[in-house]
Amino acid sequence: MLVGVATSAHSFSRRPLHIPPLPCPFPSEINVHASEVDAESHAWLAASNMLNGETIEHFRRSKIGLLAARTNPTVPRESLRLLNDWYNWLFAFDDAFCEGESMGHRASALARALPPLLEILDDRRKPDADDPFGLALNELLHRICEAATPAQVDRWRITVKEYLFAQVWEAANREVDLIPTPEDYILMRRITGATYTCFALIDAGGGYRLEAEEWHHPDVRALSDMACDLIGWDNDLLSYAKERRNDKARHNLVTVLATHKTHSIQDALIEVSLMHNEVIGAFQARRAALDRWASLPVRKYVRGLEHWVRGHIAFSLGSARYVQAWPDDTRWSHAV
Repeated sequence: MLVGVATSAHSFSRRPLHIPPLPCPFPSEINVHASEVDAESHAWLAASNMLNGETIEHFRRSKIGLLAARTNPTVPRESLRLLNDWYNWLFAFDDAFCEGESMGHRASALARALPPLLEILDDRRKPDADDPFGLALNELLHRICEAATPAQVDRWRITVKEYLFAQVWEAANREVDLIPTPEDYILMRRITGATYTCFALIDAGGGYRLEAEEWHHPDVRALSDMACDLIGWDNDLLSYAKERRNDKARHNLVTVLATHKTHSIQDALIEVSLMHNEVIGAFQARRAALDRWASLPVRKYVRGLEHWVRGHIAFSLGSARYVQAWPDDTRWSHAV
């Protein structure tokens, strides 16, 4: 253990934990094509060989495919299928590649594995026949190129590259059993969670286009960052028990706050929910300012952010991946 470095794994309290509410004013919807697309996307994932049979079955039971349907409730069927497949690639990559013992705990090994994926993203090399992640990424790249404009594809590429490089930061922390500071963690959480790779496809999936000046407008950037924070923090709260089993929940806001602010797990859960409430209020205020100038595509994009915030909560509360990892005596708030 390094001197002066925060390292620990907090124990669950002997008292039942209470999962605080995550109030969200945005509508809860689900895509009408959810079931059929989920089945097709699950079959695509199984055929990809990115995961073994046991993990594939766990994904099916966890209803991973419903994330796309919850966060993209109004997109057409073809778009939902593409988005669902991309989200499945991210879940598979995170579970098997980033958190695996061979890569996820060795920053140098993970860094050396990135160049082939980066070249595939830039369409500069064909994946090796025995590289299931590269093969699936290459397929997804070409499907996205067919559905999006060159500018939208480049935006997605940039966010994926940022996500891949951020995995090296996480692996370096695992390697020395380091729990990052709240400041560092909040900054990096926007990248490590791959949420921006999904935001980058909101307009393409919806069949419209944000211009570059709209994508980079300060109001749009601020709302995107706030939505990304909400999704990341809400995920940390709801997935804490799962991550504690697999990774000591090292990269989780609950652990970060408990460690660096000497909170109990219960107090850290409450603080995350209070942070959620504060950002929800700030999002609504910034949205009101944006509505005074925004074009229709910008308003559609921001509605897409709202679908993501609300849809992610609904998906997480309905997924065995997160809920069943908690102790049986955990008390849940129903207000969302």
